[in-house]
Amino acid sequence: MADATGAVEVAGTADGARPGAGPADRPEVVFPERPRLFEGVRAYGLIAMMWLRSTMAYRASFAMTAFGNFAATAFDFVAILLMFSHVDRLGGYTLPEIALLYGVSGTAFGLADLLLGSMDRLGARVRDGTLDTLLVRPAPVLAQVAADRFALRRLGRVLQGVLVLGYALVTLDIGWTPLKVAMMPMMLLSGAAVFGALFVAGAAFQFIAQDASQVQNAFTYGGNTLLQYPPSVFAKDLVRGVTFVVPLAFVNWLPALYVLGREYPLGLPGWVAFLPPVVAGLCWLPAGLGWRAGLRAYRSTGS
Repeated sequence: MADATGAVEVAGTADGARPGAGPADRPEVVFPERPRLFEGVRAYGLIAMMWLRSTMAYRASFAMTAFGNFAATAFDFVAILLMFSHVDRLGGYTLPEIALLYGVSGTAFGLADLLLGSMDRLGARVRDGTLDTLLVRPAPVLAQVAADRFALRRLGRVLQGVLVLGYALVTLDIGWTPLKVAMMPMMLLSGAAVFGALFVAGAAFQFIAQDASQVQNAFTYGGNTLLQYPPSVFAKDLVRGVTFVVPLAFVNWLPALYVLGREYPLGLPGWVAFLPPVVAGLCWLPAGLGWRAGLRAYRSTGS
Protein backbone atom coordinates (compact mmCIF):
# COMPACT_ATOMS: atom_id res chain seq x y z
CA MET A 1 0.00 0.00 0.00
CA ALA A 2 2.86 2.37 0.79
CA ASP A 3 4.26 1.87 -2.70
CA ALA A 4 0.89 2.32 -4.30
CA THR A 5 0.22 5.45 -2.26
CA GLY A 6 3.61 6.85 -3.17
CA ALA A 7 2.93 6.19 -6.83
CA VAL A 8 -0.32 8.08 -6.63
CA GLU A 9 1.38 10.99 -4.93
CA VAL A 10 4.07 11.16 -7.55
CA ALA A 11 1.57 11.04 -10.38
CA GLY A 12 -0.48 13.72 -8.74
CA THR A 13 2.35 16.28 -8.67
CA ALA A 14 3.05 18.53 -11.66
CA ASP A 15 6.75 17.80 -11.94
CA GLY A 16 6.71 14.12 -11.03
CA ALA A 17 8.43 14.67 -7.61
CA ARG A 18 7.14 13.81 -4.13
CA PRO A 19 5.29 16.62 -2.33
CA GLY A 20 7.68 18.51 -0.15
CA ALA A 21 10.75 17.10 -1.84
CA GLY A 22 13.68 19.45 -2.35
CA PRO A 23 15.29 20.31 -5.70
CA ALA A 24 17.94 17.69 -5.13
CA ASP A 25 15.31 14.97 -4.84
CA ARG A 26 13.54 15.85 -8.07
CA PRO A 27 14.39 13.83 -11.19
CA GLU A 28 16.51 15.72 -13.67
CA VAL A 29 14.90 16.29 -17.05
CA VAL A 30 17.44 15.78 -19.84
CA PHE A 31 16.54 17.11 -23.27
CA PRO A 32 18.13 15.32 -26.23
CA GLU A 33 20.84 17.38 -27.85
CA ARG A 34 20.12 18.27 -31.45
CA PRO A 35 22.78 17.70 -34.11
CA ARG A 36 24.99 20.71 -34.74
CA LEU A 37 24.14 20.67 -38.44
CA PHE A 38 20.43 20.81 -37.67
CA GLU A 39 20.94 23.76 -35.35
CA GLY A 40 22.96 25.57 -38.01
CA VAL A 41 20.34 25.06 -40.71
CA ARG A 42 17.57 26.13 -38.33
CA ALA A 43 19.46 29.29 -37.30
CA TYR A 44 20.22 30.11 -40.92
CA GLY A 45 16.56 29.74 -41.85
CA LEU A 46 15.35 31.96 -39.00
CA ILE A 47 17.84 34.74 -39.81
CA ALA A 48 17.18 34.53 -43.54
CA MET A 49 13.42 34.75 -42.95
CA MET A 50 13.94 37.83 -40.80
CA TRP A 51 15.80 39.58 -43.61
CA LEU A 52 13.28 38.28 -46.14
CA ARG A 53 10.38 39.85 -44.22
CA SER A 54 12.35 43.07 -44.03
CA THR A 55 12.90 43.01 -47.79
CA MET A 56 9.28 42.27 -48.63
CA ALA A 57 8.18 45.29 -46.61
CA TYR A 58 9.35 47.38 -49.60
CA ARG A 59 8.32 45.25 -52.55
CA ALA A 60 8.82 47.91 -55.20
CA SER A 61 12.38 48.44 -54.03
CA PHE A 62 12.96 44.67 -54.04
CA ALA A 63 11.62 44.35 -57.59
CA MET A 64 13.86 47.16 -58.86
CA THR A 65 17.01 45.84 -57.17
CA ALA A 66 16.31 42.29 -58.37
CA PHE A 67 15.86 43.55 -61.92
CA GLY A 68 19.02 45.63 -61.60
CA ASN A 69 20.93 42.53 -60.47
CA PHE A 70 19.49 40.60 -63.41
CA ALA A 71 20.43 43.34 -65.90
CA ALA A 72 23.94 43.81 -64.51
CA THR A 73 24.79 40.12 -64.80
CA ALA A 74 23.19 39.93 -68.25
CA PHE A 75 25.87 42.26 -69.62
CA ASP A 76 28.37 39.39 -69.36
CA PHE A 77 26.39 37.37 -71.89
CA VAL A 78 25.81 40.46 -74.02
CA ALA A 79 29.60 40.74 -74.31
CA ILE A 80 29.72 37.16 -75.59
CA LEU A 81 26.98 37.94 -78.10
CA LEU A 82 29.00 40.90 -79.36
CA MET A 83 32.02 38.64 -79.88
CA PHE A 84 29.92 36.24 -81.95
CA SER A 85 28.69 39.09 -84.09
CA HIS A 86 32.21 39.08 -85.56
CA VAL A 87 33.20 35.39 -85.32
CA ASP A 88 31.44 32.07 -85.83
CA ARG A 89 33.37 30.18 -83.17
CA LEU A 90 35.33 31.08 -80.06
CA GLY A 91 38.11 28.68 -79.21
CA GLY A 92 36.41 26.13 -81.46
CA TYR A 93 33.07 26.42 -79.62
CA THR A 94 29.79 27.67 -81.05
CA LEU A 95 27.53 30.17 -79.30
CA PRO A 96 25.08 27.54 -77.96
CA GLU A 97 27.97 25.49 -76.56
CA ILE A 98 29.40 28.51 -74.75
CA ALA A 99 25.88 29.36 -73.59
CA LEU A 100 25.76 25.93 -71.93
CA LEU A 101 29.02 26.62 -70.08
CA TYR A 102 27.81 30.11 -69.18
CA GLY A 103 24.39 28.93 -67.98
CA VAL A 104 25.73 26.14 -65.78
CA SER A 105 28.41 28.32 -64.20
CA GLY A 106 26.10 31.31 -63.76
CA THR A 107 23.30 29.29 -62.17
CA ALA A 108 25.62 27.36 -59.84
CA PHE A 109 27.41 30.51 -58.76
CA GLY A 110 24.12 32.36 -58.36
CA LEU A 111 22.84 29.70 -55.96
CA ALA A 112 26.04 29.84 -53.90
CA ASP A 113 25.99 33.63 -53.92
CA LEU A 114 22.36 33.68 -52.79
CA LEU A 115 23.03 31.33 -49.86
CA LEU A 116 26.57 32.31 -48.84
CA GLY A 117 27.33 35.60 -50.58
CA SER A 118 27.37 37.50 -47.28
CA MET A 119 30.51 35.64 -46.18
CA ASP A 120 32.71 38.32 -47.76
CA ARG A 121 31.59 40.75 -45.04
CA LEU A 122 33.40 38.81 -42.33
CA GLY A 123 36.55 40.93 -42.60
CA ALA A 124 34.55 44.09 -41.89
CA ARG A 125 32.98 42.43 -38.84
CA VAL A 126 36.39 41.45 -37.53
CA ARG A 127 37.71 44.98 -37.97
CA ASP A 128 34.83 46.77 -36.27
CA GLY A 129 34.33 44.17 -33.54
CA THR A 130 30.72 43.26 -34.43
CA LEU A 131 31.72 39.62 -34.80
CA ASP A 132 31.79 39.47 -30.99
CA THR A 133 28.00 39.82 -30.89
CA LEU A 134 27.66 36.67 -32.97
CA LEU A 135 29.94 34.67 -30.68
CA VAL A 136 27.69 35.09 -27.64
CA ARG A 137 24.51 34.00 -29.40
CA PRO A 138 23.35 30.38 -29.01
CA ALA A 139 23.71 29.60 -32.71
CA PRO A 140 26.58 28.47 -34.95
CA VAL A 141 28.65 31.46 -36.07
CA LEU A 142 28.94 30.16 -39.64
CA ALA A 143 25.16 30.10 -40.02
CA GLN A 144 24.86 33.62 -38.61
CA VAL A 145 27.52 35.06 -40.90
CA ALA A 146 26.15 33.28 -43.98
CA ALA A 147 22.57 34.43 -43.39
CA ASP A 148 23.51 37.99 -42.39
CA ARG A 149 21.77 40.48 -44.68
CA PHE A 150 20.26 37.66 -46.76
CA ALA A 151 19.54 39.32 -50.12
CA LEU A 152 16.76 37.74 -52.15
CA ARG A 153 17.56 40.20 -54.95
CA ARG A 154 20.42 37.86 -55.88
CA LEU A 155 17.80 35.63 -57.46
CA GLY A 156 18.22 37.89 -60.49
CA ARG A 157 21.62 36.31 -61.13
CA VAL A 158 20.15 32.82 -60.80
CA LEU A 159 17.29 33.63 -63.16
CA GLN A 160 19.65 35.05 -65.75
CA GLY A 161 21.80 31.91 -65.65
CA VAL A 162 18.75 29.66 -65.94
CA LEU A 163 17.49 31.57 -69.00
CA VAL A 164 20.82 31.27 -70.80
CA LEU A 165 21.01 27.59 -69.86
CA GLY A 166 17.49 27.07 -71.22
CA TYR A 167 18.48 28.75 -74.50
CA ALA A 168 21.50 26.44 -74.79
CA LEU A 169 19.52 23.26 -74.12
CA VAL A 170 16.85 24.22 -76.67
CA THR A 171 19.37 25.19 -79.35
CA LEU A 172 21.96 22.45 -79.01
CA ASP A 173 21.57 19.15 -80.82
CA ILE A 174 22.53 16.75 -78.02
CA GLY A 175 22.04 13.01 -78.14
CA TRP A 176 20.44 12.74 -74.72
CA THR A 177 20.91 9.65 -72.59
CA PRO A 178 19.70 9.05 -69.01
CA LEU A 179 23.26 9.69 -67.81
CA LYS A 180 23.49 13.03 -69.61
CA VAL A 181 20.10 14.08 -68.27
CA ALA A 182 21.22 13.27 -64.72
CA MET A 183 24.42 15.21 -65.34
CA MET A 184 22.54 18.53 -65.56
CA PRO A 185 21.19 18.81 -62.00
CA MET A 186 24.39 17.22 -60.72
CA MET A 187 26.44 20.00 -62.33
CA LEU A 188 24.30 22.74 -60.82
CA LEU A 189 24.25 21.33 -57.28
CA SER A 190 27.90 20.26 -57.23
CA GLY A 191 28.98 23.55 -58.79
CA ALA A 192 27.06 25.51 -56.17
CA ALA A 193 28.74 23.41 -53.47
CA VAL A 194 32.21 24.10 -54.91
CA PHE A 195 31.56 27.84 -55.02
CA GLY A 196 30.09 27.65 -51.51
CA ALA A 197 33.27 26.05 -50.22
CA LEU A 198 35.26 28.89 -51.79
CA PHE A 199 33.05 31.44 -50.00
CA VAL A 200 33.69 29.73 -46.65
CA ALA A 201 37.42 29.30 -47.30
CA GLY A 202 37.70 32.97 -48.30
CA ALA A 203 35.90 34.02 -45.12
CA ALA A 204 38.25 31.87 -43.05
CA PHE A 205 41.21 33.64 -44.68
CA GLN A 206 39.75 36.97 -43.56
CA PHE A 207 40.36 35.99 -39.94
CA ILE A 208 44.05 36.39 -40.78
CA ALA A 209 43.98 39.09 -43.45
CA GLN A 210 41.03 41.20 -42.41
CA ASP A 211 40.92 43.33 -45.54
CA ALA A 212 40.92 40.42 -47.97
CA SER A 213 37.42 40.37 -49.40
CA GLN A 214 38.81 41.17 -52.85
CA VAL A 215 41.06 38.12 -52.66
CA GLN A 216 37.98 36.02 -51.97
CA ASN A 217 36.11 37.68 -54.84
CA ALA A 218 38.97 36.87 -57.21
CA PHE A 219 38.24 33.14 -56.73
CA THR A 220 34.43 33.36 -56.54
CA TYR A 221 33.28 36.10 -58.91
CA GLY A 222 36.49 35.82 -60.95
CA GLY A 223 36.16 32.04 -61.13
CA ASN A 224 32.61 32.36 -62.39
CA THR A 225 33.74 34.71 -65.17
CA LEU A 226 36.56 32.33 -66.10
CA LEU A 227 34.21 29.37 -66.45
CA GLN A 228 31.90 31.24 -68.81
CA TYR A 229 34.44 30.65 -71.60
CA PRO A 230 35.73 27.32 -72.95
CA PRO A 231 39.05 25.95 -71.64
CA SER A 232 40.53 26.08 -75.13
CA VAL A 233 40.92 29.87 -74.98
CA PHE A 234 43.19 29.74 -71.89
CA ALA A 235 46.79 28.69 -71.41
CA LYS A 236 47.33 25.11 -70.31
CA ASP A 237 48.97 26.19 -67.06
CA LEU A 238 45.82 28.09 -66.09
CA VAL A 239 43.66 25.10 -66.99
CA ARG A 240 45.86 22.87 -64.83
CA GLY A 241 45.54 25.33 -61.96
CA VAL A 242 41.73 25.35 -62.02
CA THR A 243 41.66 21.58 -62.37
CA PHE A 244 44.19 20.35 -59.81
CA VAL A 245 44.69 23.30 -57.42
CA VAL A 246 41.41 25.21 -57.21
CA PRO A 247 39.09 22.67 -58.89
CA LEU A 248 36.75 25.09 -60.64
CA ALA A 249 36.91 22.99 -63.80
CA PHE A 250 34.61 20.48 -62.11
CA VAL A 251 31.85 23.09 -61.89
CA ASN A 252 31.08 23.01 -65.61
CA TRP A 253 34.03 22.40 -67.92
CA LEU A 254 34.53 18.67 -67.40
CA PRO A 255 30.90 17.52 -66.95
CA ALA A 256 29.60 19.87 -69.67
CA LEU A 257 32.18 18.56 -72.15
CA TYR A 258 30.82 15.08 -71.50
CA VAL A 259 27.30 16.29 -72.31
CA LEU A 260 28.58 18.00 -75.47
CA GLY A 261 30.63 14.97 -76.50
CA ARG A 262 33.88 16.95 -76.67
CA GLU A 263 37.41 15.99 -75.67
CA TYR A 264 38.54 16.92 -72.19
CA PRO A 265 41.41 19.36 -71.69
CA LEU A 266 44.87 18.10 -70.66
CA GLY A 267 44.07 14.62 -71.97
CA LEU A 268 42.06 13.74 -68.85
CA PRO A 269 40.20 10.40 -68.78
CA GLY A 270 36.46 10.30 -69.40
CA TRP A 271 35.45 9.29 -65.87
CA VAL A 272 36.54 12.66 -64.41
CA ALA A 273 33.22 14.10 -65.66
CA PHE A 274 31.46 12.16 -62.90
CA LEU A 275 33.63 13.45 -60.06
CA PRO A 276 32.01 16.85 -59.26
CA PRO A 277 30.10 15.57 -56.17
CA VAL A 278 33.28 14.01 -54.82
CA VAL A 279 35.32 17.12 -55.56
CA ALA A 280 32.67 19.30 -53.90
CA GLY A 281 32.87 17.20 -50.75
CA LEU A 282 36.66 17.36 -50.76
CA CYS A 283 36.51 21.15 -51.16
CA TRP A 284 34.33 21.49 -48.08
CA LEU A 285 36.77 19.53 -45.93
CA PRO A 286 39.63 22.10 -45.96
CA ALA A 287 37.10 24.95 -46.02
CA GLY A 288 35.47 23.66 -42.84
CA LEU A 289 38.79 23.00 -41.13
CA GLY A 290 40.02 26.46 -42.10
CA TRP A 291 36.87 28.05 -40.74
CA ARG A 292 37.20 26.24 -37.40
CA ALA A 293 40.89 27.15 -37.14
CA GLY A 294 40.20 30.80 -37.95
CA LEU A 295 37.35 31.03 -35.48
CA ARG A 296 39.42 29.48 -32.70
CA ALA A 297 42.33 31.82 -33.41
CA TYR A 298 40.09 34.92 -33.41
CA ARG A 299 40.81 37.47 -30.71
CA SER A 300 38.28 40.15 -29.92
CA THR A 301 39.09 43.77 -30.75
CA GLY A 302 38.09 44.67 -27.22
CA SER A 303 35.84 47.47 -28.43
